[in-house]
Amino acid sequence: MPTAADTVPAHPALSRRRELGATSARSLLLTVLGEFVLPRGDAVWTQVLIDVLGALGVESKSARQALARTAAEGLLASDRAGRRVRWSLTENGRTLLSDGAERIYGFGTAARPWDGRWLVLLVSVPEARRQLRHRLRTRLAWAGLGSPAPGVWLSPDPSKQGEVADVIADLELTAVASSFVGPFGEIGAQRQLVEQAWNLSEVEAAYEEFLDTFAEAAPSGPAEVLTHQIHLVHAWRRFPFLDPKLPGELLPAEWAGARAAALFDTLHARWGQDAQRHWQRLASNG
Repeated sequence: MPTAADTVPAHPALSRRRELGATSARSLLLTVLGEFVLPRGDAVWTQVLIDVLGALGVESKSARQALARTAAEGLLASDRAGRRVRWSLTENGRTLLSDGAERIYGFGTAARPWDGRWLVLLVSVPEARRQLRHRLRTRLAWAGLGSPAPGVWLSPDPSKQGEVADVIADLELTAVASSFVGPFGEIGAQRQLVEQAWNLSEVEAAYEEFLDTFAEAAPSGPAEVLTHQIHLVHAWRRFPFLDPKLPGELLPAEWAGARAAALFDTLHARWGQDAQRHWQRLASNG
């Protein structure tokens, strides 16, 4: 019976990646669930998940802890057949992973033409309310907004105003927030504003690392294709959070993000069918 652990060592570049050493078992588990369990909707045995995570360098104990934690968060439900346990996504789990999949797989699509307008948000949160400030910063950054100065957030995509309004309402900050939409004025320069609001050098360095890691990846055999596909999606997952996806007019020349997105789409399509077939074999024999 094949297992995910029956694989040759991963592509050397994958083994060198900094992220993999610090990646949590739960984060990798969510990638596996989103890539293979969500599309099929079938329950999966514990041992299959442990074997797959094991092939990614996760110890069995950590894999079991990740399953327990994810279930405790209401994303997975278990049922028992004799001494064996299998796991299914809950409604909350399907919603979370479906939203994530839409964001991840749609992220590399070409941006719409920019009309030159900006969305500007002013919101005041006292320094003493650090947890609230962190939640606000995390959610606005996930929405692609940048902050050039304390209490000021902006985006060159005014259509995000509804999403931002939901964040402000959820955090009960409507009374201390205001928004404006319009073109850039005569004072200052847009490029300078972008540099203040986002660390594009850091984002581009992350894209270059992604390109270095996967440009020459050539998995051999179904088991290695599966692990490469998981590594690929897991590495790409962070870019919707890191990259505000600015219009081309505001980006540096020869932006690495465009090349990285093309590589992701190419490899995901190239490996997808074999990875899904191998997953199905594992799940069927689990």
